[in-house]
Formats: sequence, structure tokens, C-alpha cells
Amino acid sequence: MEFAEVVRRRRMVRRYSPEPVDPAVVDRMLAHAQRAPNAGFTQGWAFLVLDAVDDVARFWEATGADPGTHNAWLDGMRTAPVVIVPVACKDAYLERYAEDDKGWTDRREDRWPVPYWYVDAGMASLLILQTAVDEGLGACFFGIPGEHVGTFREAFGVPEDHTPVGAITVGHRAADAGPSGSPARRERRTDVVHRGRW
Repeated sequence: MEFAEVVRRRRMVRRYSPEPVDPAVVDRMLAHAQRAPNAGFTQGWAFLVLDAVDDVARFWEATGADPGTHNAWLDGMRTAPVVIVPVACKDAYLERYAEDDKGWTDRREDRWPVPYWYVDAGMASLLILQTAVDEGLGACFFGIPGEHVGTFREAFGVPEDHTPVGAITVGHRAADAGPSGSPARRERRTDVVHRGRW
């Protein structure tokens, strides 16, 4: 698929067919994610891949989705056979930028006007989303509720110094009538590019 077509087709998919996802495709998504730009070539990210039925069910329970809870969004998202959780490690960046070639001699967080550990994990996540489209799959990036990050960590043994930036469901799109959610109700903005001056 041409890159422009991948970009044009990319959208958040919230309901999936029962068809399984080829593990080799998941591996390609993760390989592409690891090619994302990252400050200082720190590579301060990691990816928790959940592709077993029990692990996916445990993810939903650990992030606050009680099995008895039903709504259109949750019922659709729980049909995904794969969940990928990108996590960021701030300490990796603080350590990397205290190395000799970066010129800082300490790990001060206030040197970072933008927390690149989250930016870089976000770029890696976008490459997962784009690869899903290129492979003919659907995917959706969404947040893990803050009050459930602790139970998520505990359920999957995620270290305290690694913070989930969200989660990505992946699967074959269920047949539907087109875009849902906000894109179905809102126009795409055309006033976001400013040249030379705001």
C-alpha cells in the first residue's frame, strides 16, 4: 500500500472480527515501532504484547473493565484479539542525557521542557497504528485510566519505572458502516497550519 494511502485510511477501529491476527504481523508492527525517532537514541520504551485470550481478558479486568460491565465502546474493544501496551521509561532518558556525549552531568528532569519519553513512545505507537493499516488490520490507541495503572502493573509485572502511555487494540476490522465516534460528528479542521507567523 502506498504511504499516502496508509495515512488516509488510518483511523481508530473499535470493533473486530473473530479472525486471529498472524503473529508475524504483530512482530512487524513491533519491529517498525522500534524504528521510531527517539531522543539521544535512548530507546526508552518497551511493549507488552497480549495475544492470548486469558491475557487479553486479564488486561480488561486489570484496567477497570469489570466482566459484567457493558457499553458499546467496551463491548467492541473487547473483541480485539491483540492488545499492545507501549510503556515509557523516564529514567532511561535521564541516564542517557547524563552521559558524556550529551554534556549534562546530572539527571535533572527540569532540563526537559517536553517529556520526550512520552513523545517517543507516542511516535512508536503511531508506527504500530500505521503498520496495522498497511497489513490490512484495524487498530485503536486509547488511554488506561490513571486509577487503574497500579492494578495493570501488578497484573502483568510491569516495573515501577515504566509508565504505560496507553494501549493499542489490534485485529481484523468487523464489517461496519464507516467511521464512528468523533470523526463521524466533527469536521476535520483546516486552520491548523501557520506559515511564517501565527
